[in-house]
This record gives sequence, structure tokens and C-alpha cells, in this order.
Amino acid sequence: MATTDKASTRDRLLDAATELFYRDGVSIGVEALCRTAGVSKRSMYQLFASKDEVLAASLDRRLPAYAAHLLPGPEFAGTPRERILYVFGQVEKGSTDPGYHGCPFLSAQVELKDPDHPASRVARAAKEKLQEVLRAEAEAGGAHEPALLARQLMLVFDGASARAGARVETLDGLTTATVTALLDAAGVR
Repeated sequence: MATTDKASTRDRLLDAATELFYRDGVSIGVEALCRTAGVSKRSMYQLFASKDEVLAASLDRRLPAYAAHLLPGPEFAGTPRERILYVFGQVEKGSTDPGYHGCPFLSAQVELKDPDHPASRVARAAKEKLQEVLRAEAEAGGAHEPALLARQLMLVFDGASARAGARVETLDGLTTATVTALLDAAGVR
């Protein structure tokens, strides 16, 4: 019974953390987090050493669903070019959601500003995985310099995510047009 209770408490904490940190930022206090999760601070500290660990765990837990939404699955039979454009099409689609606040991993990195923070390490690893996916697709598509193209694509991804998340820009085809120009220039088929 205690194991089930702890798992349930942990899940509630991580669900609340995922929602609050994304919507309101990482400065949310422990009180607000615990209140939203419906758990005591004592229970939180029995499961996690700090709020920083909760944030890191919530980002880590979020990654599989985020990647599944963003990346084309194995059933997507498109070319490398189409697979890259798919990613940016997903960003454009997601940015129209009223609850969209940009890439949660970029947001955490920007807010934390500490590359050694546990959540920054999780976020950096997530961004590195995306860059590697883009590099592999660029290479498969015949890019002249796949590593450089992947870095350029990450700049577009992060810039588009940040600007749309801040409601400064609507992406509405802008991101895919920009990526298309980069792909053309890099020779990706």
C-alpha cells in the first residue's frame, strides 16, 4: 500500500510540476507546487531532495511525450527533408494552442541560467537529442555540412519556439519557409 501511495504522490507532484513550471515558470514555490499537487511538503521531501529535483524529474518525464509529438514516427515514410519539415510543422501547429509557451526545455534553460542545475542538464540533453536527430536526417538527405545545418535548424527551432511562446510572433508558415530555404541551401533532398 505504501508503494502505491508514494507512486501516486510522485505522479501528482510531477503532473503539477509539469503544468506549473511550463505555464508559470520555474520560480514557482514549493507551497504552490504542493498545493496544486494535493500533497504535503513533507511528502514531497520524502520523494525528492529539493524542488530542483522535482523540476528535473518533471522535464525528464515530459520528454517522451514531447518527442513523440514533435518527431515523425517510424511509420512516417517521408524523405529526410520531409521528416525535418515535419518537426517544424509540428512547432507551427503547437504554437496555435492558447496554452503554448514555447519549448519547455529551452524555457527551463533560459530561466535557470545555470548549466549545472539538474533541470538544465535534463533540458540540455533533450535539446542535444533533437539536434542529433536533425543532424542525422540532414546527413541522410545529403546535406553538405549536416552538423552545421543541424545547429542552424536548432536556432530556428528555439527562436520560433521562444517568439511564439512569448506571443511576439505567429509562426503561420514562417518557420517552415525558413527551414525550406536552409534545406535548399544545404542541398537536402
